[in-house]
Amino acid sequence: MKSEPLLDIIVCGNATLDVLCYPVDDVPRHDSIAFDQADVAPGGCASNTAIGLAALGVKVGLLARIGDDNTAGLLQRDWERFGVDTRFVRFVQGAQTGVSVGLVDSDHQPRFVHTPGANQHLHAGDIQPQQILSSGARHFHISGYFVLPALHHGLAERLALLRQHGISTSLDVVFGEGMQQPHLRTALEQALPHLDILLCNQEEARRLTGEARAERAAAALRARGVPNVIVKLGAQGCYLDDGRHPQHFPAIPVAALDTTGAGDAFAAGLLAARLDGKTLAECCRAGNRAGAHVCTRLGAIAAWLDH
Repeated sequence: MKSEPLLDIIVCGNATLDVLCYPVDDVPRHDSIAFDQADVAPGGCASNTAIGLAALGVKVGLLARIGDDNTAGLLQRDWERFGVDTRFVRFVQGAQTGVSVGLVDSDHQPRFVHTPGANQHLHAGDIQPQQILSSGARHFHISGYFVLPALHHGLAERLALLRQHGISTSLDVVFGEGMQQPHLRTALEQALPHLDILLCNQEEARRLTGEARAERAAAALRARGVPNVIVKLGAQGCYLDDGRHPQHFPAIPVAALDTTGAGDAFAAGLLAARLDGKTLAECCRAGNRAGAHVCTRLGAIAAWLDH
């Protein structure tokens, strides 16, 4: 029996089919509109991050839940094309695969309507430390925590077990309705001491801490037990607080077409550099480069086809 290839990293989180339309500045209630460009491709924070890692040459596996529908087949086809390992992707019988429709305006900012579908069934029990250890993965990354309503229960314990086995961990918060749910916030607080890196954007950091400034928010999050906090600042780059040399890293200037997936690309660039043994400062610069690269095309993954 042929053995499965060893992995470097597993990305756990949401996977969707993204349908993007550009430019759409207004949506009339009782009329149709025309737009210039469309893109249909895999989406969802975890899928985007995994595809970015694969494009950067990292051996990556995806841990996610998808439906037993035709949409799932479209995602699998593109994951295979990019080289994303899907041994940890599970089908949910009778469920639809998640779908997001993005309306990108003339300022290159997307707005989404979304059905989570099978993503609602992803739970901490899907994280099997022994299976992950057997895969060879050195790092475990969670993407889209607040859009995964069933992941919270037992998550801290699973992360603790992974770290006991020598697997480093990270989590990208990702804004969602779940940020208003006390039980999800409590579970995140419990998980923080079992993370090596926490990623969030400035608004997410503010909502978690009440601090509007990235520097204060990062310090507040570090005080809750996570040693390294990185706040993504969009066009301003990112801010790193590692408890030793906090610093800001400016963004890479590009002619942006669409910012969809830029934060996921940042995570991919950062994690690829980390797996290559780079310092966190070098990882932040690599994340900025990857985020800027993705903004040059419509959709979260189109730019990786040119990589």
